[in-house]
Amino acid sequence: MSRAESAAATRRALLAEAALLLDGGGPDAVTLREVGARAGVSRGAPYRHFDNKDSLLIAVAAQGWERLGDEVIALRNDSRARPLDALRAALVGILAVSHRRPYLYRLMFDTPAGDRSAVNQAAQRLCDGFLAIVTEVVGGREAERYAALLLTAVHGAAGLESSGLLQTDKWQTTADELVENFVGVVERAAGGR
Repeated sequence: MSRAESAAATRRALLAEAALLLDGGGPDAVTLREVGARAGVSRGAPYRHFDNKDSLLIAVAAQGWERLGDEVIALRNDSRARPLDALRAALVGILAVSHRRPYLYRLMFDTPAGDRSAVNQAAQRLCDGFLAIVTEVVGGREAERYAALLLTAVHGAAGLESSGLLQTDKWQTTADELVENFVGVVERAAGGR
């Protein structure tokens, strides 16, 4: 294995361990020392890849966006899926991250200070893929507006659900049920395209 391959493997291992720590206890559970120990590398190795904890968390957030973007692009490229089904699956996929990995989900939207260019690029890639799906559903004229509305709505629903507000006596619903409502609104607006 070359030095570059070894460095890339070490970086992947550090990111994987940081993601596990994040999932288990939030950002406070992630330390460069613990990440390095779990990855089985020297104490100084994490610092050769990340300047500090914030830069590590930024990389974890970018990786979260990349994976979500990969899922959305795969849905977009699935020729067997109806556009409306791809839209539904994309929204459900976003919710799934908020359900299964709530700390990562929050980190993706509230990234620490630092160089966020990788996060911004990965998030933009997701948005581009999502916009392509929405364009297939509603056509080009209103696609950007609907895409922004849907992403805002699903993020809001995820936040309300995680806070417990959707399950109150007033609302008695879930974010998943709201996704069906969002898709229904778009379907009616698109005239059943």
